[in-house]
Parts: sequence; structure tokens; C-alpha cells
Amino acid sequence: MGIKKKAVAVASKSRYGREIIESPRSRILASAGVGLILNIVFALYNGVLGALNGSVWFAALCVYYIILSIMRYAAIHWEKKNAVLGGMSELSVMRLSGAMLIVLSVVLAITNLISMRQNLEIRHDTIVMITIALYTTCKVTLAIVNAFKVKKRKSYLLTALRNIGCADAAVSVLSLQRSMLVSFEGMSEMEIKLMNILTGAAVFVFVMLVGIAMVSKKERE
Repeated sequence: MGIKKKAVAVASKSRYGREIIESPRSRILASAGVGLILNIVFALYNGVLGALNGSVWFAALCVYYIILSIMRYAAIHWEKKNAVLGGMSELSVMRLSGAMLIVLSVVLAITNLISMRQNLEIRHDTIVMITIALYTTCKVTLAIVNAFKVKKRKSYLLTALRNIGCADAAVSVLSLQRSMLVSFEGMSEMEIKLMNILTGAAVFVFVMLVGIAMVSKKERE
């Protein structure tokens, strides 16, 4: 408890720190900022893997995370440029983000199928897999926590950020599964393909529906 109080005292010395402490909206936006940084790092990581191994899947993930980074940056930048946003302005951000998620879901589904048909899977050692698993777990946990926080607030912008985070977490789970199934023995090639097809289809449907819901969102009265 003492450490927490000291951290709050240090953070409260700056204007941004006070905003984060006092405003739930600012905390959610700060969380989105952390997600933005992680997206950039993960985009670079997947880009390197894709280039070194000639993997269509990791190259697609690189592009996917770059686009997610752009979406998150656009939402955060919009908030900073507009301290008080009208409902329609936030709604425009949501609809644009939803349209991009729809396109990304289709691209990832096609890439997943092509990658499996060409057997372009990359094995990782145990340490790397543990790291990826921890990263994915943290991302899923953060997405769930933000989902509950945003639900209490009537904000199109925060809802868009929540949905981007959920789509990010869903694709991370698929990527983790693909890596784990080839890195650890126990399943046949046919079983691995079946699992990847089923999980890939579930992620595709989830991200597609999230995007459609965002695009079709109507302005509140």
C-alpha cells in the first residue's frame, strides 16, 4: 500500500499524472497509449520474423499491427486535439475504425488459409513461447478490464478503443495458438490444421462482427 501511495504522489506532481489519477477516461486513453506502443513493437517483431523466414502469416501480422497502431494513434490524437468532442465526431472515429476492422478481418482470414496450405509455420523455443504466452495473457486481460470500464461510459471514442483492443487480443490468441501447436509436440499435422482453421474462423467472425457493429452504430438521441 505504501508503494502505491508513493506512486500516486509522484504521478500527481504532473498535469498528465493528475488527469490519469482523477479521470477514468484519461486512464482508458493512457491504456490505449500503452497498447499503441506494444502494437508498434509487435509489428516490428513480426516484420523481422516474416522477412527472415519468408512467412506470409508474420508479414500479414506486421501489417495488421501497423494498421492497429494507426487506428489507436488516430483515436488518441483526436482526443488530444478535441478536449470536448461532439457525439458525431466520436461516431465518425468509430465508424472509420469499424470499416478498417472489417477489411483486416478478411485479409487475415485469407492469409491464415494461404499460410496453412503452404505450411509456413515457424517453431519457437520454450523461452520465446512463454514470453509470447505472457504477452498475450496480459493483452487479453487488459481488453477485458477495459471492456467493463468502457461499458459504464457513453462514449463512442472509448468504445472504438475498446473494440480495437478486443480485436487485437483475438488475433494475438490465434497467433499464439499457431506458434504453440508447431513448437510443442503432441498433435498431428491434420489436427493442427483443423485447430487453426476453427480458431481462425472464430477470430474472423468476431472481428468482422465487431467491425460491422461499429460501422452500423447510430447516433444517440
